[in-house]
Amino acid sequence: MFNYQQAFSRNIGWVTEAEQQLLKAKRVAIAGAGGVGGAHLLTLARLGIENFHISDFDEFEVHNFNRQQGAFISTLYQPKVSVMERMAKDINPNANISVFPEGIFNHNVDSFLDGVDLYVDALDFFALAARKTIFQKCYEKGIPVITAAPLGMGCAFLCFMPHSMSYEEYFRFEAKQTEDEQLIQFLIGLSPAMLQRSYLMDQTRVNFKEKRGPSTTMAVSLCAGIAGTYALKILLNRGEILKAPYGLHFDAYRNKFVKTWRPFGNAGLIPKIMFRIAKRIVLK
Repeated sequence: MFNYQQAFSRNIGWVTEAEQQLLKAKRVAIAGAGGVGGAHLLTLARLGIENFHISDFDEFEVHNFNRQQGAFISTLYQPKVSVMERMAKDINPNANISVFPEGIFNHNVDSFLDGVDLYVDALDFFALAARKTIFQKCYEKGIPVITAAPLGMGCAFLCFMPHSMSYEEYFRFEAKQTEDEQLIQFLIGLSPAMLQRSYLMDQTRVNFKEKRGPSTTMAVSLCAGIAGTYALKILLNRGEILKAPYGLHFDAYRNKFVKTWRPFGNAGLIPKIMFRIAKRIVLK
């Protein structure tokens, strides 16, 4: 039979027994239950966190097999939130998981974030509207936010804490920008170092118009590890928190780690130059 203390006893040493009980009581919201979202949920469930809000409106398909935790022949065309809820409860049957199968919008974002201690962003790269809605509401409610982007064979990481630089202040979206231009703005803010750019072997596989791009399972795993570590630090209030306008980018393929800094967010000179270059490349 399941026993919480025994199931997560190997965490003890890196966390104290008292800290493990604190983690058990925390509540984490994760929007997106596919690539990084599924990995985040299972990582945090194995960390011993018991309370989750998860959302996704999609079903598993064959093209998800290369990276998504819940994608199997046996789960084809099943709702991602249902599959991931089942997998998390297979780790901890006492887990309390609220699912939001329609996705997150203005009418349900308050419920999605109700009582939440941390929001972990796992939305699809192209889901700008939902991301803006959730990030703004987190800022208003004082909820910490972490986002770990799987890029190439690495992870670009950002953390937004209460009373610090906000998502909008960092990314600097402009109303006059087209959706494609805002996506480029998001990309250069998410990945200032662009470590992944040099080994993209087939550029035709990146298509903003069709909202698709290549991915790897290694990047997803790296993201889950980094996000899980920051979740631990934020929820236990210990360890240095590197928050926006600082960020991290580790690329295993390039053997490189970069600590990024955008003091003015995307309003600085370098991001503006990057935007012009990226726009020419991406929209070509």
